[in-house]
Amino acid sequence: MNFLVTGGAGFIGSAVCRHICSDLSNNVTNVDKLTYAGNLASLRPIENQHNYRFEQKDICDDGSILDILRRDDIDVVMHLAAESHVDRSIDGPEAFIETNVIGTFRMLKASLEYYRGLSGAKKERFRFHHISTDEVFGDLPFDSGIFTEETPYAPSSPYSASKAASDHLVRAWHETYGLPVVLSNCSNNYGPFHFPEKLIPLVILNALDEKPLPIYGKGENVRDWLYVEDHARALATIATKGVNGESYNVGGNSERTNLSVVQTICDILDRKRPRKKGSYSDLITYVTDRPGHDRRYAIDASKIKRELGWTPQESFETGLARTIDWYLANEWWWGPIRREKYSGQRLGEAQKAAE
Repeated sequence: MNFLVTGGAGFIGSAVCRHICSDLSNNVTNVDKLTYAGNLASLRPIENQHNYRFEQKDICDDGSILDILRRDDIDVVMHLAAESHVDRSIDGPEAFIETNVIGTFRMLKASLEYYRGLSGAKKERFRFHHISTDEVFGDLPFDSGIFTEETPYAPSSPYSASKAASDHLVRAWHETYGLPVVLSNCSNNYGPFHFPEKLIPLVILNALDEKPLPIYGKGENVRDWLYVEDHARALATIATKGVNGESYNVGGNSERTNLSVVQTICDILDRKRPRKKGSYSDLITYVTDRPGHDRRYAIDASKIKRELGWTPQESFETGLARTIDWYLANEWWWGPIRREKYSGQRLGEAQKAAE
């Protein structure tokens, strides 16, 4: 099959490209604007394969997207391109509206025009897969509740609001224009090639640099953690086997408080690369909480298991150990990012207006 992956130089997108290209009968065209989080070094394992192609394009340029769809005879669009960091959305929401909302509209516009020109088996096979987040569902109490595919949307941040809007656009293009779509909403991803503004890589790299390990508030916020390569397998399954018009939640069945995650990283690093004195946990620093910080996310992934046969292969413990091993062995990838793009500074400190 021929896949178009948007945002394929990003964290999840690059994992998707690597996974799909492992089947040499597939062809992947990766479209990425190469913003700060896009990194072609994440595609190094496949960059010279015959079934992989990269195009530096903006998803808001629907004319270029349409040309690529036609040129590469695309069967499946996997739309991952998005601004994705909550803290950055607090500091600068405009980019999130432009990329996540307007960009998705442009992708839908190009895909619908392309789809209308298909016929026969090619038209039957076409899918537009929109990859989204569990953050669109909002906040859960610490002690009860879980997100299902029927959970009402209640986004809290500019980021989650922009993803909720794009989810709604995709459903509208299906209902109004008949575009074949599938959607997925995932829990927090982690793993190799993760841009170091996110919690797990930030803590690993700050620890190695003997810098403070920042924890928002008291570290009580809970997230369900999903190893990125498990997620890539899930996305490929949804894109090719998911039912037209349906959505699927993807989670790792691994709820942890942020404090527990950081302490676990410290414990593993204490064994694998001990400090000269003391534990890495001595570097833990509590900082002012993020505005609008949701307490808890928890995913019910029973539908994708029941209907499509997907389950995660990594537990949080095995996945985190693999992730730390990867960062310890691959400074060639993260070193330039820490030096040239993002050195670990605090983001998202905008405050609510006084009531």
